[in-house]
Amino acid sequence: MYKANVNGHFEFEIDRERDRLLINGEKVDWDLAQLKEGRFSILHQGKNYDAEIIEKLPAEKAFRIRINNGMYKVSLKDHYEQLLEKMGFQSGHTLSVKELKAPMPGLVLDLKVAAGTTVKKGDALLVLEAMKMENVLKAEADGTVKEIHIKGGDAVEKNQILLEFE
Repeated sequence: MYKANVNGHFEFEIDRERDRLLINGEKVDWDLAQLKEGRFSILHQGKNYDAEIIEKLPAEKAFRIRINNGMYKVSLKDHYEQLLEKMGFQSGHTLSVKELKAPMPGLVLDLKVAAGTTVKKGDALLVLEAMKMENVLKAEADGTVKEIHIKGGDAVEKNQILLEFE
């Protein structure tokens, strides 16, 4: 299943296995016919739309498409990209982490960053004491600390959100 975003305003899902299109989770009746390479005819609610791929943008996993007289940028995410996003990662050339969760219950001994701090992969973020051992939690990717949800001396539970990143 693919998710498509059009001009950053609305999303729809394309399920090729079941040959269906969903907008806001509801099935839409439509018909698509390829006329030639990069040109299509779309039939929806008795209206015909001429569609042409104007430009492929592989780095963005997107296309610029002309439908009738309108220009649209359509970005696609496949099943794997959707899973990565759900797990808090962004796909592409660089890894993007949205939050740091406690890997185990413990006590926050020391914070090494503040909100707004820019970090590189491998930078120390905080020290967590667990089972009488000090564990340095490090950045998994480059980023900027957006928000800190804990302070030194706090007891934390496993999977508790400690930091958020932009």
